[in-house]
Order: sequence, then C-alpha cells, then structure tokens
Amino acid sequence: MSQRESMIEALLSRSEADFAKLEQLYRDSLDEKLVSYELKINIKVLCENLRSVLDYLAHDIREKYCPKEDPEDKFYFPITDNRTSFERTMSRSYPDLDSKCQNLWKYLESIQPYNDHNWLSDFNRLNNENKHGSLVEQTRREVRQTKVTGKGGTVSWNPDHVRFGSGGTVRIHDVPIDVNIQEPIPDPSIKVEHIMWVDFRFEDISVSALKLLKESLDGIRTISTETRKYL
Repeated sequence: MSQRESMIEALLSRSEADFAKLEQLYRDSLDEKLVSYELKINIKVLCENLRSVLDYLAHDIREKYCPKEDPEDKFYFPITDNRTSFERTMSRSYPDLDSKCQNLWKYLESIQPYNDHNWLSDFNRLNNENKHGSLVEQTRREVRQTKVTGKGGTVSWNPDHVRFGSGGTVRIHDVPIDVNIQEPIPDPSIKVEHIMWVDFRFEDISVSALKLLKESLDGIRTISTETRKYL
C-alpha cells in the first residue's frame, strides 16, 4: 500500500469516527436551539479531511495516467455542473486519461453532480465557502406534523399548511374533526400524534446539514474505493 493510499484510509477512518461524535454534538445543539462552536469546528475538520481524500485521489490519477503534466500545476478532483465543463476540465487537468483508462474517465463522469450526485456539488460548495476557516452559518428549521393512526392506516398533515373549515363535517378514520382544535375529536379507535421535525441547514444550501455530511462521508468512501480499482 502506497503512502498516499494509507493516508486516504487513515483520513476516511478518522472521518467515520469524527462523524459519530458530530452526530451527538448535532443532537445537543438541536436541544439547545443553538449551533455550538464545537459543532462548527467538527464540521469544518470533517469537510477538510474528506476534501483531502479527493485531493489525494486526484494526485494519484495524474501521476499514473498523466505523468508528463507539470506537478506544480493547480488541479483538483473533477467536480463540474455539466458535461461540457467536465470535458473541458478533464482535457486541461487529465489530458491522457481518456485514452489510457477510459473506464476511469467514464466513472468520474458518472459521479458528477449533473448525473444525480447533487451531494457532491453541495459538498464542494460548502468546502469552498469555508476554505478560510469560516463555517457557513446554519439555520434551524422546525416542521410540525399531525399524524392520525387508525385501523385504515395513517393520515398526516402539516397544521401550518392545512386548515379544516366549518362548512362541512370532515372525518378521518370515521372520526369527525373538531375545527376549533384542528384535529379529530378524542376517540379510542385512533391515535393522534404531534410531531415536531427539527433540523439545521447550511445557509443558502437547501439540504439538511447532517444529511449532507453523511452523504459526503459515504459518497467519498465509495469514490475512493471505486477509483482505487484503476490505480
């Protein structure tokens, strides 16, 4: 195993351990309704380590398939928004890859954001915006849900978006709705739950912060495994 490959494995193992700790910090911050500085630091470190994995892979690809290229040139693991941009990036940074290892070229193209790997674009954006050490602020979002379970199944709705009027009798699982409280009249045949979904989101990135970090961890582990088959 090469030194760089060993470093990749060490970074991925560290990232998996860090994510487990990060999950607990995330839950603690949700309880406190405040994003702690410790959580921000942990997210920053996780993103930087995962980004380093992609950088190491990029260097391995260049060294194996594009040895004539200047090692001092700036180049990155390819992450692009469309096929044209991908081809331009590959031609510039990995000019011999298409002819020397077409399967790897095709694999790298298949994982681009425009091929339904949106998490990679979000991860790249998050990392670039934090490259000077300032984590993009997270916002707290709460979503309410009323869920009614009966013999006929489950019915749920967001009480912030659904209102039952008094013009007629609305029934759920054959139990009438009390329009004053906007839920079924108490009845032993059904169970009514009030669920509050709480999450943090990165500012200007409309995805769950924890979901994106988990997708990035799993996705980059897969990218590393698949890419190393050609190295």
